[in-house]
Amino acid sequence: MITSALPYANGALHLGHLAGAYLPADIYVRYLRMLGKEVVWVCGSDEHGAAITIRAKKEGISPQEIIDKYHTLNKSTFEKLGISFDIYHRTSEAIHHKTSQDFS
Repeated sequence: MITSALPYANGALHLGHLAGAYLPADIYVRYLRMLGKEVVWVCGSDEHGAAITIRAKKEGISPQEIIDKYHTLNKSTFEKLGISFDIYHRTSEAIHHKTSQDFS
């Protein structure tokens, strides 16, 4: 299993994000698959944090609207660039809350 840094759902991805976190992982995942390795690449939008609330206040909309806007935009950006996670999810989903509680 490979994972990458989860982008905050409070703004669009930029070149630094792509070059520093996602392109290297994409290359590595493709390399492992070329070697015949079974690989699952997991990532998703981090939908928790003060940065989301701050952005929502600046834009005069709710934090959920910010989250939905940037999750959709970032997922679309990855797809357009050919970066294809096996799973691209959202940290607000119930499964993530349950899984984190299972660790305690």
